[in-house]
Amino acid sequence: MLKAIYFLVIITIAAVHCANAQSSVLDVGARLQKDIGLYAENGISINYSNKSLMPDRLYFGFSYFTSRIGTAFNSNAIKQDNYLLSSAWYFKHAHLIRPFVRVNAGYFASDYPSLFSILPHQSLLLSTDGGLSVQTHTPLKIATSLGYNFIYGQGNNNTPGTLYPLYYQLTLSWNILNHKK
Repeated sequence: MLKAIYFLVIITIAAVHCANAQSSVLDVGARLQKDIGLYAENGISINYSNKSLMPDRLYFGFSYFTSRIGTAFNSNAIKQDNYLLSSAWYFKHAHLIRPFVRVNAGYFASDYPSLFSILPHQSLLLSTDGGLSVQTHTPLKIATSLGYNFIYGQGNNNTPGTLYPLYYQLTLSWNILNHKK
């Protein structure tokens, strides 16, 4: 988890340093995700749109979310971590409600109790999701989506059983490069 925080700080500093606050967007916030049929997880999300590359339409992002600071905190739930890199396309530029599609790739790891140490506990992640984003008249952005994991545990392959195919998520973020439109 410490590595994820260091990575987040480095990406944020680099993006702020490279960005022009007049037209680039750097959204930083909280991500809440729930696999349909399993745990709720939460964490951080960073999304960046560069002023020179389809501004406020094409976003690149990083998310880290976990059951450690939610469902698994002081419980018997399995502790699991998700690291995602993403690319998203937002439609209806300059509208209040904007549909989007996103492609995600990353890494999943879970900490099973020693009794289950023989089971697979790591996997690559590949998913897609689509949803709606509400751009308020403040730097606050609210996004929700429904997604599908292409790699998930079926009980008969080398993938962790706690990776489920369907999920939904909610992200609340703040544009830290706030600018007047």
